[in-house]
Amino acid sequence: MKKHRYRKLLFFLSWIFMFLLGCFARGRQVVKTQISQNPGRVTGIGGIFFKCKDPSALKAWYRENLGLDTDEWGTNFEWRQAHDPVKKGFTQWSPFSAATRYFEPSEKPFMINYRVDDLVALANNLEKAGVKILDTITVYEYGKFLHILDAEGNKLELWEPDDQVYDGMVKGRTK
Repeated sequence: MKKHRYRKLLFFLSWIFMFLLGCFARGRQVVKTQISQNPGRVTGIGGIFFKCKDPSALKAWYRENLGLDTDEWGTNFEWRQAHDPVKKGFTQWSPFSAATRYFEPSEKPFMINYRVDDLVALANNLEKAGVKILDTITVYEYGKFLHILDAEGNKLELWEPDDQVYDGMVKGRTK
């Protein structure tokens, strides 16, 4: 009799686990579909930039105490893209001088760089929505950039990366 109860309980728990796993998988598919069908969306964090008193000393502290492989710009975190695990992606970590004007007109001591899939489409959508656009799209070999302000006046950097070119640059910096 006890065996039968345990089997029933095990079956019930297995069913719940499979149900939750199915819900999770379905939710992930919806997000991937929405991103691929709607160009001009944020796809991830491209960088974290923040002000500090002494960027060189802070980078050295992070290198010595937390093992970050820092260079003159900070460091890069490399990861694999969810929709194509063969492709790399990068997130830049960069301390800036407390006196930098790069974050202006925001008065905040940080700026977030968002990776986007189609910067031109996103810029058009933002303009139609009345979002404050601070400059025009700037193109470098490793991607396109645009700066905007969010609803609270935080400056955001939007980046449509060319990860293949950027990967070569990162490898060149760490040699």
